[in-house]
Amino acid sequence: MKKKIIIPALAIILLLVGTSFKNDFFEIAKQVEIFTTLFKELNMNYVDETNPGELMDTAIKSMLEDLDPYTNFMNEQDVEGFKISNAGEYSGIGAVVKSYDDKLLIIEPYKGYPADKAGLKAGDEIIKIGDINVSDFKEDATELLKGATKSEVFITYLRQGKTGTTSVSRDEIEIDAVPYFNMIDAETGYIVLSKFNSKASKQTEDALEDLKSKGAKKIVLDLRGNPGGLLTEAINVCNLFVPKKELIVSTKSKVKKFNQEYYTRKNPVDTEIPLVILINGRSASASEIVSGALQDLDRAVIVGARSFGKGLVQRPIKLNYGTQLKVTISRYYTPSGRCIQSMDYWNRDDEGKAVVKKDFNEFKTRSGRKVYDGGGVFPDLEVKHLKGNSLTAALVQNNVLFDYATEYYYSHPTASISDFNFTESDYQDFKNYVTKSGFTYETKTEKALKKVMNSEEIDEFGESVKNDYKKLLNDINQSKLASLDEYQENIEKNIEDELIVRYFYRDGLYDYYLQNDEAIKTASAILKDQAKYKGILK
Repeated sequence: MKKKIIIPALAIILLLVGTSFKNDFFEIAKQVEIFTTLFKELNMNYVDETNPGELMDTAIKSMLEDLDPYTNFMNEQDVEGFKISNAGEYSGIGAVVKSYDDKLLIIEPYKGYPADKAGLKAGDEIIKIGDINVSDFKEDATELLKGATKSEVFITYLRQGKTGTTSVSRDEIEIDAVPYFNMIDAETGYIVLSKFNSKASKQTEDALEDLKSKGAKKIVLDLRGNPGGLLTEAINVCNLFVPKKELIVSTKSKVKKFNQEYYTRKNPVDTEIPLVILINGRSASASEIVSGALQDLDRAVIVGARSFGKGLVQRPIKLNYGTQLKVTISRYYTPSGRCIQSMDYWNRDDEGKAVVKKDFNEFKTRSGRKVYDGGGVFPDLEVKHLKGNSLTAALVQNNVLFDYATEYYYSHPTASISDFNFTESDYQDFKNYVTKSGFTYETKTEKALKKVMNSEEIDEFGESVKNDYKKLLNDINQSKLASLDEYQENIEKNIEDELIVRYFYRDGLYDYYLQNDEAIKTASAILKDQAKYKGILK
């Protein structure tokens, strides 16, 4: 038994020595030995049969929960999903599908792909795949939708309370990093960069060259909702607009070999073309490297809302049996020296939750403009309706907006984008829908008040104070419904985006944006006013 325990312990020690760690190696070996012994004795002696795989999976995930949400253990299926995400290709039904405990929900079928051809719609609940009930399947049921190209999969689904069936022929699915580009006007090109997979820089370059050939003398690069991806692709996208040998990002770690500086390595496409980058609260990671670096270098005007604030770098490390550890190895810093990481996972509050950084340090861009760290990338010009809020986030997270859009879609047929009009009356219907749905969410203030109410100290203040607390909680609850009016512009935009994709697919949404999107209008106005554009950058 000792031999089996000592070997993995020694392997860990050799790994740590090789990376110049200064940890207490004896303590690590001791804890590995304790855990190995515990795991063996538990499985041998527990009163009921155990599942070693499930126990270990729970143990690993519990251990990693105390770190940050990006440090994850990936089983073989997760590893394959990670590869697909970065490569941008897989074989399946061609739809965004969300997994729940007892069903799968179609979020968005891609135009012209198998799910769309088979008639599946956003909002359809997949309850059965072949002969397998999704509610009985213990693993990730989305894996059942993948398979060999041209193979058939029979799907049973619920739509508006009625059961339907369809057969889907799987096919090769290509996920474009640039799903759309077009001209806003005779001189302004528009590029949507939705993810940083291996195709990102090449597709962005192709789009840029194509738009320039059509007369584009100014560019709007849309990174809204882009969650990030490959660091190298972020650098290469920056390289399209800045010269070779320009510092884009540096990483700092306790492991010296992960301390690196990343420079552009190619000849650029255009270092002079005026550029506006659009961001919002869902622009993260690689999106923030691009927007942050080009802001620091005074190469682009940033428009929209503060970005997500993910300044942590992960690297996958291969483990045994096809598994991997995706581990946070360093923080990244933009050329001015700022780290835009928003959440502090290492200094948590009394409840063990990560805290949002509120103290920002000042940095300077190349021309001396003030920029700040710690809270994402701040836009040079803010677009009000893009600014996030807890109410909209809760409506999205709880699928309230999505479910309302599903009902609206089936009761409001629309023939063309020009006919689409989400009216004030429609928004009133939405407010009624929210009330009837029983939707609730808890603000940070409510949580703090409830914590006081549930403490023993509240009794010391007497009934009068307790009643005041109860009234305050009730007033807050009532004001949350009033917030549907306060944040109407932001909520309405989210509803419109969801609906237009239902009616006219993703391309239709971007077509709609060219004429109606406030952020694009703001960007276009800045680019037309070169004095204002240059004034912002100087």
